[in-house]
Amino acid sequence: MSVVRRPSLAILIVITMTAQIALNIILPSLAGLEKVFETSYGVVSLTLTLYLVGMAVGQLAYGTMSDRFGRRPIVLSGLVIFNIGTVICLAAPSIEVLIFGRVVQAVGGCAGMVMGRAMVRDISDSNRAAAMIAYLTMAVVVVPTLAPLIGGYLDVWYGWWANFVFVLIVGLLTVVAALALAHETLPPEKRHEMEFIHLFQAFAALLRNPMFNGYALQVGFNTGAYFAFLGAAPKILIDFMGGTAEQLGIYYVYVSGIYILGNFGTAKLSKKYGVDNMVTTGTVITLLGASLLLGVQLLIGLTPFSLFGLMCVVAFGNGFCISAGMAGAIGADPQRIGAASGLAGSLQLGFSAVATWVVGLMLVDTALPLASIMVACTLMAVVSPPIGRYFGGSR
Repeated sequence: MSVVRRPSLAILIVITMTAQIALNIILPSLAGLEKVFETSYGVVSLTLTLYLVGMAVGQLAYGTMSDRFGRRPIVLSGLVIFNIGTVICLAAPSIEVLIFGRVVQAVGGCAGMVMGRAMVRDISDSNRAAAMIAYLTMAVVVVPTLAPLIGGYLDVWYGWWANFVFVLIVGLLTVVAALALAHETLPPEKRHEMEFIHLFQAFAALLRNPMFNGYALQVGFNTGAYFAFLGAAPKILIDFMGGTAEQLGIYYVYVSGIYILGNFGTAKLSKKYGVDNMVTTGTVITLLGASLLLGVQLLIGLTPFSLFGLMCVVAFGNGFCISAGMAGAIGADPQRIGAASGLAGSLQLGFSAVATWVVGLMLVDTALPLASIMVACTLMAVVSPPIGRYFGGSR
């Protein structure tokens, strides 16, 4: 039997965070890109929406391919594609080329996200994996938390293209680090032959698994609420409330910091209380935060303080339920860990893409569409895990 060299948490953080830096760094530039390329905010928001779609589609293939070829080759191939996409974005003469480059970026970058989770699950049991994924998420969020802040200042000082120079430097350094430190966690004897049909068979088996669906749908709905906010906040703050790109970056730091705090709670408590208790706690908190957002908007109207302050409540709940829910989904079928990581991640980002697209179309002059979408998403997130446990049997 092959000896598995355990990759350090540090390299798992690095390969996971790369795509998220690229996702977040452009957020403060969205309102400005509307003017730079003389187009609508709905079109500009596709740089976020289709990035999420690219990540969702890419994850479908990467998880199952890694069950056949191993984790390391997928990580390295994805990073190369990511850097090619970044170069396309950097040279984009039009919004259409920029959107295309973002999709290429996303398809490559999501490999590290899928493999980071799968590598954790390769070397950990379910509850320990929940703790490790929470630590991974908590650490990974620190750098993407700073990305909008960095992006805001780069946009003001040099223009939107400077964000992609920064991302390219990060991407190239990540390739070097992965070559040296991203050790293989799936030995050859645990791999299985893959034909194209096996991809669909693995997904079909997972989609028939009520436990997988309960966890994965919860993660998808709650992440959809979070990304709906990320996509709508630039227009709401800058165009509706008169804020600036720099202020947006600072506000994002607060929201992400609270999300990190929730993940820290999951990391400390999941081994003692279990995945299901973490999920239940988190989903109730996120629904409370979203409901307060909607209530304040309807009664007195949101301000920057109330908008981002109540979003911190949602983010805190997400810190509990997203990491724990992802660990539960990935561990729902021990024979298909890679496929489960890919499918769960794909559903997560697919829901996020739909949420950002819908809120981008609906935004006119108030935050009401955002608050309504967030309530709908978080309500569905509350009911999904109990339904999955009911039909799959309590764990």
